[in-house]
Amino acid sequence: MTASLLITAAQIAEYIGTVAFAVSGAMCAIDRELDLFGVLLLGIITATGGGMLRDVILGATPPAAFIDPVYVLTAAIVSLLVFLVAYIRPERYSRTHETVDRRIDIFDAIGLGIFAVTGAEAAMAAGHGDNLFLCVFMGMNTAVGGGILRDILSMRVPMVLVKHVYALAAIIGALAFCLLVRCLPPALAMFLAAGVTFVIRRLAVRFNWNLPKVRQIQNGK
Repeated sequence: MTASLLITAAQIAEYIGTVAFAVSGAMCAIDRELDLFGVLLLGIITATGGGMLRDVILGATPPAAFIDPVYVLTAAIVSLLVFLVAYIRPERYSRTHETVDRRIDIFDAIGLGIFAVTGAEAAMAAGHGDNLFLCVFMGMNTAVGGGILRDILSMRVPMVLVKHVYALAAIIGALAFCLLVRCLPPALAMFLAAGVTFVIRRLAVRFNWNLPKVRQIQNGK
């Protein structure tokens, strides 16, 4: 019964992550002044792109998103709702943009943790459980791949390369799952590892953690 409840909760969390990523993609498209199709496309790609890339790399074709389109449909509906709010009430959308963005960060952290773990689990299910590097990479790819595709299509530097400890949080969560699943029930290991990613991501936002980078110094300054 407990395992069944955990699995159900995981499915709910995946939907939350899909919704959050779809909103993120739709908002990015609106900021770039794309039309309705562009908003839908970026919303769907942000929410499902990582999983599609994962399936292609693992040789699971066609990707699961095309076999069971429930996540694509969810992302499309959410993206459409975001577009309608911005189109019908542009002044309200502009006023609430920053507030919504802060709230999305919380759901985004949940989705990041869940997708990092499910990506690693998919690699294990495909028979690559002994390849730790591949499993962790699949977890990271699933978690951040959609956002990278979104940013490339909207012609900006992928946020994963500059955002507060983002991909690193996914890597740590995927690694934690690969280690915990060896000694704990899979569902419990999944939630503990997803929780690790969530906590790291939220702490990074709260305390403005960033990886080091080179600061360019202009001549004469």
